[in-house]
Amino acid sequence: MVERTRARRTIGVVLRVEAVAEDEPCYVISVAARMVGVHAQTLRAYERTGLMEPARSRGNIRMYSPQDVQRGRWIRSLIDDLGINLAGVEVIIRMKAHIDELEREAQRLTAQLNKG
Repeated sequence: MVERTRARRTIGVVLRVEAVAEDEPCYVISVAARMVGVHAQTLRAYERTGLMEPARSRGNIRMYSPQDVQRGRWIRSLIDDLGINLAGVEVIIRMKAHIDELEREAQRLTAQLNKG
């Protein structure tokens, strides 16, 4: 009986968690909602308004990546902590995307200047 206990403990130690890429869809909506701290219907509302775009499985099930969960937390923070409504969040997301694009362009132009 002692040996069985040791075997079970050994088996538990052998298990390991594989690293997940930031953009790899791996969470169903209920898990993602729990991670973000909202109801699953809230994530569906974010998708309807275009704030999030989760991947879909072959069975058309929403699959969220760690990056999606991070975005959901950011959206929730904007709404809960700053009191911004969904329309305001949408404007902020578009502005951030534009700023990111401009920063990439500036980096590209700087690299070109440094090169030649």
